[in-house]
Amino acid sequence: MRNFEYCTPTRLIFGKGVVEKLPSVLAPIGKKVLFTYGGGSIKKNGLYEKVIKLLDGFEVFELSGIEPNPKYSTSVLDGVRICKENDIDVILAVGGGSVVDCSKAIAAGAKYDGEPWDLITHKVPTEAALPVVDIITMAATGSEYDPGGVISRPETNDKVGYIDKHLYPVASFVDPTYTFSVPKLQMAAGVADAMNHVMEQYFNSDPHDFADGMMEASLKSLIKNVKIALENPEDYNARAEIFLNCTLDCNNILSIGEAPSGWPMHGMEHALSAYYDITHGIGLAILAPRWMKHILSEKTAPRIAKYGINVFGVDKNLSVTDAAEKAIEETFSFFESIGIPMYLKDVGIDETRLAEMAHHVAENEGLDNPYVYVPLTENDILEIFKASL
Repeated sequence: MRNFEYCTPTRLIFGKGVVEKLPSVLAPIGKKVLFTYGGGSIKKNGLYEKVIKLLDGFEVFELSGIEPNPKYSTSVLDGVRICKENDIDVILAVGGGSVVDCSKAIAAGAKYDGEPWDLITHKVPTEAALPVVDIITMAATGSEYDPGGVISRPETNDKVGYIDKHLYPVASFVDPTYTFSVPKLQMAAGVADAMNHVMEQYFNSDPHDFADGMMEASLKSLIKNVKIALENPEDYNARAEIFLNCTLDCNNILSIGEAPSGWPMHGMEHALSAYYDITHGIGLAILAPRWMKHILSEKTAPRIAKYGINVFGVDKNLSVTDAAEKAIEETFSFFESIGIPMYLKDVGIDETRLAEMAHHVAENEGLDNPYVYVPLTENDILEIFKASL
């Protein structure tokens, strides 16, 4: 087991009705609040009105319309401007992971005198950020409980993972009932995102049994409970278990003490959604089994086989290679069974820009580094994209 340091400073407030505690959480931080949210779903489900009532006594400024795959040149810069012009004390992000990601970038940009993109791309270090509190309404990215986010800049086809210790939310409110109204495909895509978080950590060069057990349990829990929630969207226990998995799957606790992950599916998917603005979890689901197939070798087969046996119940009496191939088939079949389109052509992507995207990934994502479980060259990336058509 490797040396590690682990700290999660975010206060997690989980369960039915916990949002009622919002005023007591915000009050010690400050009175000037930037309330950020997305396209209006929180107005349809009544959460917007509830939050406004809870913010009585605070000075509230609003930033609405934050997009999926949040955009730098609109939402981030608008939020930074509002914060600076109004001396905001705290950002309250209400919505899915994109709202939280965007709010984190705003929080850092508000404390920086230069171009915020320099922070996002790590050209300059992040020295400070405004505090962020979130009410998360979508089980998917885990942004509510980790120090990172992903910001898109369509004019340059960039989608950048921005990770820094200053970006941990101060507190996160997680009420699974707010996910009852999430459309089934969005829920499935969120589960696919969380599963990829786990799988990318699982496939590393220096595993140990304790971390493996946590990750295998998380994957099995997600597989079981998404099927229940698809059948009955208001099954609280299924929704709660999905949400807890998503919250924990990306804050490094599952792979504690293991070798780092190169996050290859995320690195490749960033190009898909930067170029075509597709749903992140769908892109990940499409790529994952193709990536596994591409890296299958005598070296990797035992690890892929173990994943298949312990997560999907693949027959342990099969040969290692056969068990690994069966694990890949099960992964594909599972994502397909929960309604995810499993071919790039199904989400509007053809071969036209595959080579351009592969070059962009190779240049910007560092997937050929030795710490990646199986380093990927530009040609490897292109072959995975082609296999996903």
